[in-house]
Amino acid sequence: MTVLENYLKPHAAALQLRQQRMEVLASNIANAATPNFKARDIDFAAEYDRALSGMGTLKATNNLHLTTVSGGPTEMLYRQPISPSLDGNTVELHVEQLQFAENSTRYEATLQFLSDRIRGLRSALRGE
Repeated sequence: MTVLENYLKPHAAALQLRQQRMEVLASNIANAATPNFKARDIDFAAEYDRALSGMGTLKATNNLHLTTVSGGPTEMLYRQPISPSLDGNTVELHVEQLQFAENSTRYEATLQFLSDRIRGLRSALRGE
C-alpha cells in the first residue's frame, strides 16, 4: 500500500460504509408499512475494522494461485425490534429515523475529515 492510500484509506472506508448504511436505513424507513419486512442494519464498527484490516484478501502460496481475492460484501444483520408489529414487520420508524439522522451526521463529519486531509496534502505539495 502506498503512503497516500494509508493516509486516506480510513476516511474513505468510513465514508463508503456510511453511504451503504444510509441506503439500508432508507430502505427500512421506506418499508415501514410492508408486512413481514425485516429491518436490516450494518455493524459499522465490525465492518470498518474488516475494511481496514484487509480481511478477505488471500495470499498466493503458489504461482498458479490467484494473487488476491477481494473481501466479500458488507454483512447485513437483522435489527432486533423492541416491540414488533402484529404483521411481522420489525421496522420501528422512530428507531430507524434516529439511526438515519445519526449516520447522516457522521457521514458529513467523515466527509469533512476526508476533505481536511486532502486540503492538507495540497498545502504540503504546494509548500505552504
